[in-house]
Amino acid sequence: MFGWYREADRKTRRVFWTCGAGWVMDAADAQVYQYLIPLLITSLGITLTEAGSIASASYFAAAIGGWLGGWLCDRFGRARILQLTILWFSVFSFLSGFAETYEQMLVIRILHGIGFGAEWAVGAVLLGEMINPKHRGKALGAVQAGAPIGSGIAALLAGPVAASFDPDIGWRVAFWVGLAPALLIFFIRRGSDDSPIYKEARDRQKAENTSTGLMAIFTPKMLGITLLASLLSLGVQGAAYSVANYLTTFMTAERGLAQSVAGYLVLINSIGGFFGCIVNSYISDILGRRTVFRLFGLGFLIMASVYLFGPWGANLWFLVPIGMIYGFFQFGMYASFGPYFTELFPTEMRGSGQAFAYNSGRAGAALFILGVPLVATVMPLSAAMATLGIVGIACALLPTLLLPETAGRALQSASELDRGSAST
Repeated sequence: MFGWYREADRKTRRVFWTCGAGWVMDAADAQVYQYLIPLLITSLGITLTEAGSIASASYFAAAIGGWLGGWLCDRFGRARILQLTILWFSVFSFLSGFAETYEQMLVIRILHGIGFGAEWAVGAVLLGEMINPKHRGKALGAVQAGAPIGSGIAALLAGPVAASFDPDIGWRVAFWVGLAPALLIFFIRRGSDDSPIYKEARDRQKAENTSTGLMAIFTPKMLGITLLASLLSLGVQGAAYSVANYLTTFMTAERGLAQSVAGYLVLINSIGGFFGCIVNSYISDILGRRTVFRLFGLGFLIMASVYLFGPWGANLWFLVPIGMIYGFFQFGMYASFGPYFTELFPTEMRGSGQAFAYNSGRAGAALFILGVPLVATVMPLSAAMATLGIVGIACALLPTLLLPETAGRALQSASELDRGSAST
């Protein structure tokens, strides 16, 4: 089961653990805001719509920051930009704990989103270029399993940790903990941690006196891949955010649970999500990336409906096991993004392509986040969450019919991609 890890050299293992830990804390920093929304509404005197608009603005900023960060890692190296992005989002997560008004929180979370958007893509590219192609899904899926761990940490911070302080202080403490990931920059070695594939491509560009521009992913040969990958990202993240971002609010408003109990339930969902990512990562290398996206997308729709509309009220005997199965599919949907996007884009534009596709989807998903409270003005919150979740999965399924299957594919340079296109 862990043969791929035993095959990896010491540098690859260190990069794996550093990227994994970075993604854990990246996810925690992003999700803790969503889980703190009920407390922020009370403490800052904002509305649910305003709270949603802050989250949406942060994800739009993540799209811009992610695309720029991906392009920078193509130009200046994966490891160096990974250090910068981890430090950036850590500092602005910490500063979020000092906000006093809606406007202040909005600005800080926008700046936080710039670094948050680039970290995952840069780390996924760095590790994806080091791993044996037949194990790429397993390795990057294992890194993605850090997301439910981060969500669980966020749930603990927003639930029992925040509840142990005065309400006006507890949410601030939850944000202040976000400075911890900055320590990870000391485990990354700038130049020596870049992959041989990237170094060869960079040396080739220097010898040919060429460079890859920020808009290279929109050239005719790449435009279709870029747009379809972005739509896949939009669908998966839009569906997940439509439900996950309002779970604590749903639990307190419609299920009648306390904030701390709702936090524990989200933590339990995250446990299921960890196993969802691991299962996805293994079957993705066997069944292919597209098939796994379809299976987990449909599983998400079924279990989200059961979780939101089941007639068990606040009965934890039902909510706990069903929530774990729901979390299995919600988080598991994400596990093939890393390997699939790494394989779709050539080396010279892999950072910018992967970061743009993932984060443009995230930015578009911000419309789903903002849309839930708007739709909830005409129907129950649970129905609004489910409606937008269905729209999201529909968007995700279409690209799986049009994009190529890439499982096991050796990573290509731009010149190899050109030769492949010419031969066909």
